[in-house]
Amino acid sequence: MEGDRWKLYFKGLGVTLEIALFAAILGMVIGTVVALMRLSQKRNGKKTIWARIAGIYVDVIRGTPSVLQLLIMWFIVMKNSQNGVLVASLSFGINSGAYVSEIVRAGILAVDKGQTEAGRSLGLSKAQTMIYIVIPQAIKNVLPPIGNEFIVLLKETAIVGYVSLTDLTRAANQITSRTYEAFMPLIGAAVIYFTVIKILTILLDKLERRLRKSDNR
Repeated sequence: MEGDRWKLYFKGLGVTLEIALFAAILGMVIGTVVALMRLSQKRNGKKTIWARIAGIYVDVIRGTPSVLQLLIMWFIVMKNSQNGVLVASLSFGINSGAYVSEIVRAGILAVDKGQTEAGRSLGLSKAQTMIYIVIPQAIKNVLPPIGNEFIVLLKETAIVGYVSLTDLTRAANQITSRTYEAFMPLIGAAVIYFTVIKILTILLDKLERRLRKSDNR
């Protein structure tokens, strides 16, 4: 068993990273769309129906536990699916989308209103101004917090054992149940999580420094 432990850890880490990556991509797409929906207004300044729907989505997702959302997706929404990775990725992606939407929305609102006015004065439509002027500037503001959201998402995937997926945490539990030793298997998983997240943190720090340098030019 001892010689095969690394295989369980390696396979579990692969599942963890796969779910986190797909969920992060889905969360980015959903979050961007929802952020734009929440910012949509009628000419009289009132919220559109799309803004209200987006607001309800964010409130519901942020107001319920991730594990409950995962169980609902597994046992109710996609009960006929046998692809646990797909179900988990969708669940975490939908969950992450609510948080990403707030990050993106804050990034867009942080862009000076004069940029929008300048784009409109150049003859660009509202949508063109958003796409070509506002969003590129907002991306620079939201990249660091988006990276932090990915780190949080990576750790949250530790609950996928509830739907019978062997991720890194469940791999450690399987080793514990077979060896009747909890300390080393759990510490081993913790070290792997810490190492992966530390690498991501270093990369994020480098990205932030580059962004700050470009701002000072």
